[in-house]
This record gives sequence, C-alpha cells and structure tokens, in this order.
Amino acid sequence: MADLQVKIAGIAFENPLIAASGTFGFGREYQEFYPLSTLGGVSCKGITLQERPGNPPPRIAETPSGMLNSVGLQNPGVDHFIEEDLPWLKQQGTVVIANIAGNTQQDYCRMAEKLSESDVDMVELNISCPNVKHGGVAFGTSCASVEEITVAVRKYCRKPLIVKLSPNVADIGEIAAAAEAGGADAISLINTLTGMRIDIRTRRPILRNNTGGLSGPAVFPVAVRMVWQAAQRVKVPVIGLGGISTWQDAVEMLLAGASALQIGTALFTDPYAPIKILDGLNRYLDENHIASVTELTGAVCAY
Repeated sequence: MADLQVKIAGIAFENPLIAASGTFGFGREYQEFYPLSTLGGVSCKGITLQERPGNPPPRIAETPSGMLNSVGLQNPGVDHFIEEDLPWLKQQGTVVIANIAGNTQQDYCRMAEKLSESDVDMVELNISCPNVKHGGVAFGTSCASVEEITVAVRKYCRKPLIVKLSPNVADIGEIAAAAEAGGADAISLINTLTGMRIDIRTRRPILRNNTGGLSGPAVFPVAVRMVWQAAQRVKVPVIGLGGISTWQDAVEMLLAGASALQIGTALFTDPYAPIKILDGLNRYLDENHIASVTELTGAVCAY
C-alpha cells in the first residue's frame, strides 16, 4: 500500500484527511462510528474567547448540492475546550487542531496565548469573522487586514499556525501571500461562500440571520480553483477544503496543490465519508503505482 503520511508545518499526519471545523464538533459523536485515529486530524469546532450561544434558528437551510448555515459559532469558550474537551481528544490518536474565531485582534491573541500553553497540536485562525472595531468588515477580506491579524497572532502563538482563508475576496492568491508574509505556517481554504435563500410563501429569508455560509459539492469547483491559485503564490503547505465528497474529489484537490484535505459538509449526509474517501484514495494510489500521496500535491498539468 502507498504511504499516506503527510507533514504540515512539522506536524506528522498518518493520512491527509482532516475533519473540518464546524462539522465534527469535538469528535465525541463521531467516535461512536469509528476511532478518530482513522483520521489524520480533527479541526475542532470554532471556539471563541467566551462561550457563545450562536444565532437564533432557523440557522440551517438546504440548497441544491449543498447547504447554508448561520450557526453563529455556538461553542463553550476556549477555557472549557482546554479543560474539558482537549484532554479527551488527546487520547484519540489523531492530530488536534484548535480553530479560533474572534471579533477583535485582542480576542484572537488571547486565545492563541492560552492554546500555546495547552496540548493542542496546531491552531487554525478563522479570519472570516467580522472585525467589530473596523465596521464589521471580515478580517480576511483585504491583504492588509490578513497580514495584520496574522502578524499579531503569530506573536502569541507558539504552535504551528494555519490561517483559514475566506473565498469572498477578489484575488485569493494575494490573500494567501499576505497570510504567508504575516507568518502563517500553512493556509487552509476555502471557508464558506456567502449565500441566501428566500421562502417565497412568507417572502422572508429562510435563515434568521438572512444570509449564511454556502458549503457542500456546489462550491467544489470554486475551491479547486482557489487552492490552485493559492498554491501558485505560497511556499507554505496548503490544506484544501470545500465540497470534497468523494475520493475522486480528494485526488483532484491534491492535484490542484493541496498537501492535506479537510472533509466537512459530506459528514452530515454520510458520517463514514472520510473512511470511504480514504479507501478510494488508497486504491487510486495503488492502481497507479504511486508510492506516496505526497506525489499528487500540485501535480496538475495545467495548460
């Protein structure tokens, strides 16, 4: 069998499949289906400095080939995560990635400092959050703000730092370069695209928050394009995500330039999706006499 091990920012993963943040909780529910050690890693549900109840319902809506969500980062807060969830996760034999979100630079820095003293393996910086001190514009929508928040968090983060990029930008390559310049050890993309659905009977948005994040197979071609563009601009590893549902999708994303992959929305329709993707990836590598999954990264023959 081919070698499935990958290394991201000095951290060894047994395979390139990571459960994406926001779709896997802290892993306890999925552990009833299979050992978490089956996965290369788990990017935990996004955590904030303080506990958050999330947005009022309805906050999930189906779309053709995907879903919209406006859950609103419901979570128990960083201290609860460190004290209650992390000790259990560290016993599961997989890489643990803490995903952090905030509305101010200070929020991010304080969380990075706390997590640097914990047993998490990596920190993933969610920069799709609104910066309340700058008119609510997301941290990840301009090169200047991306580099600024990355530089600030880097000063406090002693763990390998992944910056998770928003797709709601004009030039993803420039954004990726800004994250690298700010000190990111790796980048992950894409986060959700902004979308909306309206109930034609009530004439009201289906989501109470009016808009939400679009994920699932519908965004996959956009994700492949953006991963490919980002990989052309940076030297740090790229973690690809966005609509990966099958092993064929996984191969395609690796060819585009990803070194590892995150599986998200597919988990809602099939909890065993990562297992099936892993099996298919194994077969593909063996059938094509490829010794290591790392040989696929960036191997697309673009025109």
